[in-house]
Amino acid sequence: MGQSYNDEDLMRDGAGIYIHIPFCKQACHYCDFHFSTSMKKREAIVAALLKEIQLRKDELGNKEIATIYFGGGTPSVLSDDEIKSIIDAVYTNFTVIANPEITLEANPDDLSAQRIKQLALLPINRLSIGIQSFFEEDLKLMNRAHNTDQAEACLKEATKYFDNISIDLIYGVPGMSNERWQQNIEKALSFNVPHISSYALTVEPKTALHTFVKKGIISQPSDEVAQQHFQILVDKLKENNFIHYELSNFGKEGYFSKNNTAYWLGKKYFGIGPSAHSYDGVSRSWNVSNNTLYLKAIESNKLPLESEELTIGDRYNEYIMTGLRTIWGVSLEKIQQDFGKGYFDYLLKESETFIEKELLEIENGNLKVTSKGKFLADGIASDLFFINLED
Repeated sequence: MGQSYNDEDLMRDGAGIYIHIPFCKQACHYCDFHFSTSMKKREAIVAALLKEIQLRKDELGNKEIATIYFGGGTPSVLSDDEIKSIIDAVYTNFTVIANPEITLEANPDDLSAQRIKQLALLPINRLSIGIQSFFEEDLKLMNRAHNTDQAEACLKEATKYFDNISIDLIYGVPGMSNERWQQNIEKALSFNVPHISSYALTVEPKTALHTFVKKGIISQPSDEVAQQHFQILVDKLKENNFIHYELSNFGKEGYFSKNNTAYWLGKKYFGIGPSAHSYDGVSRSWNVSNNTLYLKAIESNKLPLESEELTIGDRYNEYIMTGLRTIWGVSLEKIQQDFGKGYFDYLLKESETFIEKELLEIENGNLKVTSKGKFLADGIASDLFFINLED
């Protein structure tokens, strides 16, 4: 069970571990994450993940681990023993809080009734299921590995064994009417899941979707349609007592993602596996996005990562971007304390126009997007960035 978004547990000073599993059964047309559809190196990668955890055991000092998150790729392609071995390695090498949030991203085609029962015996206490749509035509356009029957069957079964379930839905899909999008939401709600993450379909460079759009095989997703779908989603989930706590995330009280909330609140985390990112409050690092190079480095007891020191301007801009996406907003007190009067004055000045247009508001000392401004949050944030600073 999660905690209220006002509870201290959600805000406690723990760190998170993200574990990237770089394998998928097939490539979704819209995905630009690092993965391979060949499973040949799976055992070697799992062994390397265990070794990287051990190599980095001193990285967090005395900080406790509050969340463990299996992302990808498709973590559910791993066996139960492989998943357990990774969790055990975290416990062996770090101090973990009592009852940490342990999330496994999973696809419906991996979640048979028997597999769900087995997963429930592991320490995993949260499933994030990539449904994306309950309609066959949408799943085919996205090149998802599952079908609608599997989507519904896995949720029917998973809700028997897991209390904390999140599902992903994608809107703004070419050809998806407002009515079909509404039906998607209603179908999701029928399973009584306590958390929904929902994203607009975006055309990322070097993806199959980008190629299809360029060739005219698939229509360019419409911003206008996406905005309509977003508003339908916000209204419908609000009616059903979901809290819109981050731009793309909606949770019942007590079921916010602790892992992702830590990212948005600027807490420390580190990533294990190829392409995984880490953040310690002042610098960011990332592992090489290549399975072979990752394996060679780890075998040589080297960490295959690059890093960059974030300037005060970088950190300010990141805080604006993440803060405006959340229910908590941007603390004006934090801006003044952490970044100084120059940034504070700049933010107030640049916010004036958006406040006049009722896209931003100041509430209890926090700068927040209004209901009217939510869909535009990322664009508003970029307009508030401090550019060309001499840090």
